[in-house]
Amino acid sequence: MSSQERTLLTTRREVAGRLVPVGDPVTVPADSFVTLTQSLGGNYTIVHNGNMVRIDGTDADALGLEPLVLKFAAPDDGRISEAQVWEALHTVYDPEIPVDLVNLGLIYSVDIDQDSGAVAVSMTLTAPGCGMGPVLVGDVEHRLRLVPFVKSVQVELVFDPPWSRDMMSEEAQLETGMFY
Repeated sequence: MSSQERTLLTTRREVAGRLVPVGDPVTVPADSFVTLTQSLGGNYTIVHNGNMVRIDGTDADALGLEPLVLKFAAPDDGRISEAQVWEALHTVYDPEIPVDLVNLGLIYSVDIDQDSGAVAVSMTLTAPGCGMGPVLVGDVEHRLRLVPFVKSVQVELVFDPPWSRDMMSEEAQLETGMFY
């Protein structure tokens, strides 16, 4: 579906989402009429009762769509796998650019505290005034909580250094036409 198409749907079950752009949690009841306005990067934006709501791709079945399946095998050592953390981050996409946050160069650092089960992420946005910041932070938090042994997630938005297209992977630059 392109970002211009709109599809009317009925929710098949109650589903949690986040209000766009503020990121506040909201629950959309089962059997609600919604309008699907965007499906980029495995996430969905719907309109429910006049509000835009971001639905995580792992809950797409609530919209009658194929859900994104993110399952991670629990490491035998009982520790958080850094590779799984990065794999989860690769599943979070910018809502306007169909490229994941890692390849966009928006993830600056990941720190894992094995003793407490905490993951701290330092990330930026493509522009300091980007209104989708709270939604992206919520996406990162949600996906990282799916990684075995992660008990808490803290995401810090930073703007130093400022993001530039040079931070994108070559693949992302080619995909978006920003490679020159």
